[in-house]
Amino acid sequence: MSGAAASSLPEMLGRLKLTALRDRLDVLLDEAARRDLNLPEALGLLCAAEVAHREERRIQMGLSIAKFPYVRTLEGFDFAAQPSLDPKQVRDLAACRWVANGDTLLVQGPPGVGKSHLAVALGREAVQQGYSVLFTSAMALITDLMKAQAEGRLEEKLTRYAKPKLLIIDEFGYLPLEPHAAHLFFALVSCRYERGSNLVTSNRSVSEWGIVLNDQVVATAILDRLLHHSDVLTIRGDSYRLREKRRSGLHKSNVAPAPAGASA
Repeated sequence: MSGAAASSLPEMLGRLKLTALRDRLDVLLDEAARRDLNLPEALGLLCAAEVAHREERRIQMGLSIAKFPYVRTLEGFDFAAQPSLDPKQVRDLAACRWVANGDTLLVQGPPGVGKSHLAVALGREAVQQGYSVLFTSAMALITDLMKAQAEGRLEEKLTRYAKPKLLIIDEFGYLPLEPHAAHLFFALVSCRYERGSNLVTSNRSVSEWGIVLNDQVVATAILDRLLHHSDVLTIRGDSYRLREKRRSGLHKSNVAPAPAGASA
């Protein structure tokens, strides 16, 4: 390569939007020379660096758009503390075939057992595999839909929530919803039916959704769509937070000590 062509190489890479390659060009060329790579091998090294940079940028952008409230991973989940969960099943779900198929995943169990942890971790796996994801709490979702309806923007808002390939709705059932909210939730589920995947975490069994929604008929219609193509994870373990309090001695038993001299 002539000296003029070599000196203009960074500019040409910039015009081609190969910015990661441009910024690391000298380091990568030194590495290629040190490893005594031939031309195809050196070109492969340069391209691999650009591809890795773009993939990392894509993942970071996807995680930002998803609006996860915190970082949680499957590697950080304590399966030993929740023996009711099958680690193999969870890792199979991490392959995200259910997301590709537009299925629903329902994660249910009492408070504090790691439902939200699994939801975020599986959502991150979906982002890494190229799927668009949006995370929201159930109350924030319903509040947003009710506000949009009051402002005459419900269709616009439903379209926004229909776009992600995976919509994660966290903490459904912790508070009862207003009767009209059930119809808004039904509209959203119908909008996403067989188009996108849903992951819902709940402390209520599906038999109690009619109570949460204050409308058994609408609850049945919602579950009919959500559970048509679905997987269910049920966690029956103890709360992580209560377990840690017991270990530290901060959580005391409510059972009163037996009086002195009382028989066993």
